[in-house]
Order: sequence, then structure tokens, then C-alpha cells
Amino acid sequence: MRKTSTSRAKGKKNRPKIKLGIPDLEHSKVAVLRSLCSPDSRRGYQHAIDEFVAWYCSEPRLAFNKTVVLRYRFSLEERGLAPGTINVRMAAERRLAYEAADSGLLSPELAAGIHRVKRVRKLGSRLGNWLTAGEASALWQVPPMPKLLQESVTEPFWRSCSAVGSVVANSRN
Repeated sequence: MRKTSTSRAKGKKNRPKIKLGIPDLEHSKVAVLRSLCSPDSRRGYQHAIDEFVAWYCSEPRLAFNKTVVLRYRFSLEERGLAPGTINVRMAAERRLAYEAADSGLLSPELAAGIHRVKRVRKLGSRLGNWLTAGEASALWQVPPMPKLLQESVTEPFWRSCSAVGSVVANSRN
């Protein structure tokens, strides 16, 4: 049996896009930002998504897929951004892809491919004396210092700071 033109048009209409335009990205961005509770998270994700959209639109018309997101990650690495910063921005792009897939703008397979883009490894180790869980718990159990005692402990410190500051200021003149 032959398909009619209306059934072909209907099948084509439901197919998700490969290349997303600015209105599609803006729609997905709004959905991502509405799903976040924290104002700080909203601000960080908005900055990351806006930067990605600017990069995405500056390149020749690209399809929104894993390869493009990898290219974006490489461009962030070339700029010398810290691994933590890159990972936060990539989390925003993953969320953008899922929202686009949920709204039917992007196929779920493409969104899953974007989600599989690996994070940047954080190399090195933390420096300093870090508290153990027991030490941190004990620190929280200590009652606060009385105001008078706080002033008596910090006053000599501030006096020495002002004395050093005046010596440095006098030596510059």
C-alpha cells in the first residue's frame, strides 16, 4: 500500500532536528533554568549556556551532537580554563541536550551521545591540612567564644597589622 502525502508530512514533522537554531536553544535554555532551584546555579548555567550558544552560532552551521560538544570542550581547554570550570560548563550543555530531547527538538540518541562526553580529569592533589570527619564534628561541637574573649584575642593582631601598615606606608614616603 502506498503512503499518502499527508502521512509522509506527518512522519517528517515528528522527527527531531539535528541542527538546532537559536529559538530552539533559547527554548531549551529557559527550560533548564526553570528546573534549577538555586539562584547561583541559575546564574552559572545561564552564563555557560550563553557562552556555548555564542560559540555554536559562531561556527559554520553545526549539528548539535557529541562531536560538536567535544569540539566545544577542546576549545575550553585551549583557553586554559580549569578542569572544574570546564566540567561545570559541560554539565550545563548536557542538561541543555536533555531538555531539547524532552521537548522533542533533539533525538534521545543524540542527547545520550552528548551525555557520554567525558569529564576533564582533575590532576594533582589537595594541599594543606584537611580535617578528618571526627575532627570536623568535634569542631562543630565547640561552643562559640564569648564576645569579650574574641576581642581580647583579636585586638593584638589588629594592632600589629596597623603597626606594620604604618611602617610600610612610612617607608614608601
